[in-house]
Amino acid sequence: MSERIKKQLLIVAGTLAVAIGIIGIFVPILPTTPFLLLAAACYLRSSERFYRWLLGNRLFGGYIADYLAGRGMPLKTKIFTLSLLWVTIGLSVAIGTQNLVVRIVLLAVAVGVTLHIILIKLKRK
Repeated sequence: MSERIKKQLLIVAGTLAVAIGIIGIFVPILPTTPFLLLAAACYLRSSERFYRWLLGNRLFGGYIADYLAGRGMPLKTKIFTLSLLWVTIGLSVAIGTQNLVVRIVLLAVAVGVTLHIILIKLKRK
């Protein structure tokens, strides 16, 4: 496979990962961070322009840059993220499904995501 085709495939994969990551902002069961990090890795290997765009994006560029640099997550963002996660998962469990297995899976995902977010270093101003 030629280098040009590899770069084009990485750009497509990165763009798809950004799209899924953006959807993940609104769908708590779909993780945002791993997809945005995947997009950053794809763009880093294929297009400096796209990589700079991603890290410079006003909505999530700072978040990605902070995560990659290990600077952590602001307390306000942690609280908002966890609140949105638990409200959405709670509503899904309470009124979205009657299936016990699905309820257990949703709660397990919520616990896992909660632990991950809590373990991210707190970003100090």
